[in-house]
Amino acid sequence: VKQRPTDHPLIVHIANKEVAKEWAVEIPQYALELADAFWPGPMTLILKRSSLAKDFITGGQMSVGLRVPNHPVALELLNCFSELGGKGVAAPSANLFGQVSPTSADAVQSELGSRLSDGDFILEGGSSEVGIESTIIDCTTEHPKILRPGAITEEMIEEATKLDLSYDATEIRVSG
Repeated sequence: VKQRPTDHPLIVHIANKEVAKEWAVEIPQYALELADAFWPGPMTLILKRSSLAKDFITGGQMSVGLRVPNHPVALELLNCFSELGGKGVAAPSANLFGQVSPTSADAVQSELGSRLSDGDFILEGGSSEVGIESTIIDCTTEHPKILRPGAITEEMIEEATKLDLSYDATEIRVSG
């Protein structure tokens, strides 16, 4: 539906920070500090993947993107799935690949509705609170690195971790 390349990684949406330990290994302390400070919220952490994160999720990369969304409907869905034994939902944003992420169900319907089949549906949860992409932070090295700027700023990250970070918009790995 999205026309997303299969080698492009998906973000795994999880119910809480504890589930991150299922998806990732060698989680640095600063990543846990970021999770404490900004989850649930508009932040995706890139961590070294565990065996649970298969290639079809990671796009063949040795890392996985994790996020705890800050929306009551998304959190309820993830918590209900967790109660059934689920560990997270690997999913892209609801837009055509390379386009801006939608902020309402109407925007999703407008962009993707004609591509959906009879068994597909759009979960209505109201408009997005923030309305911009999540900040994507690479946590696979000694210091955090912003891969995609968003609602969580460089200053907020440095304050939460007490670490300097590097930022290079030319190294963005995750989009769409």
